[in-house]
Amino acid sequence: MRAAFALSLLLPLTAAACAPDPEPAPPPRLALDCSLPYEALSAKVLAYPGLVPAPQERGEPYRFYNVAGGGEAFVLTQPGAPGHPAVFKQEAVQENGRKVMKNTGCAYGDKAGFDQVMAYLESLGAR
Repeated sequence: MRAAFALSLLLPLTAAACAPDPEPAPPPRLALDCSLPYEALSAKVLAYPGLVPAPQERGEPYRFYNVAGGGEAFVLTQPGAPGHPAVFKQEAVQENGRKVMKNTGCAYGDKAGFDQVMAYLESLGAR
């Protein structure tokens, strides 16, 4: 009887020990702070947990980074890119019951070049 009682106390502990750990909550989305210098903001983006660099196309003056789990991506310009230096963010948001891509960015270089890249990102979301 005592053995059965002791076993009944241990079974829930054993089951709990075998249960998978709950998934950690995703970090809060990173807001772009355009008051930071380009170097500081790009370092903050690169330090963001779960950031996965996309393969870089040869000759492309951009670096694309996706956040693991989706829903958020960043683009950092490199020398030679229109509007360099600049940081762009794309995030999936709900608008009127539909999922759409929202694009934001921080322009540190040529404004016309920045607007050109932003228009390109906007056109990707319209497809």
